[in-house]
Amino acid sequence: MAGTRVGNGNGSAKPVAQRLLATATRLFAEQGYDRTSVQEIVDAAGVTKGALYHYFGSKDDLLHEVYGRVLRLQQERLDHFADADAPVEQRLRDAAADVVVTTIENLDDTKIFFRSMHHLSPEKDKQVRAERRRYHERFRALIEEGQRAGVFTADIPADLVVDYHFGSVHHLGTWYREDGPLSPQRVADHLADLLLRALRP
Repeated sequence: MAGTRVGNGNGSAKPVAQRLLATATRLFAEQGYDRTSVQEIVDAAGVTKGALYHYFGSKDDLLHEVYGRVLRLQQERLDHFADADAPVEQRLRDAAADVVVTTIENLDDTKIFFRSMHHLSPEKDKQVRAERRRYHERFRALIEEGQRAGVFTADIPADLVVDYHFGSVHHLGTWYREDGPLSPQRVADHLADLLLRALRP
């Protein structure tokens, strides 16, 4: 449809919203969220401010979407693992490993967001916290299912187990390097195995 795609300089085109988001992500990473203006984003994306405000109501909508697209992917995949026809131990392990892999694969987006989330409006901040809470609650439900079945120890509160695993996930941005000795899947396997060991009765 006319007006929905723009060229990227090499003969191909991207949807405007996708191009704006990619441009904003790059600029936020290079300059910082607070030092990047809306004008710089639209100039670099080759669109007008009107086009930006058509897809994103404000600059913090862009910041919210940087993380939101990762969280939506992770929620969709968690729901898939949680609903699978497999023993609860396997479903939890798959979910625990997957969140590590998807975080590493989107590490720049995640780092940008956590570095800049204090710039979000109170409404957006509340929305993000609700989205993350929904994810953590679904993950916790798997732990609680295993505890009720006697597969996992009930001595450790499920909330603490969730904090333990996601503390490791959120810390990935401080140490993981693409050219390091561990692949994303290897890191995921190690952390998932640590989680399962901690839960054994």
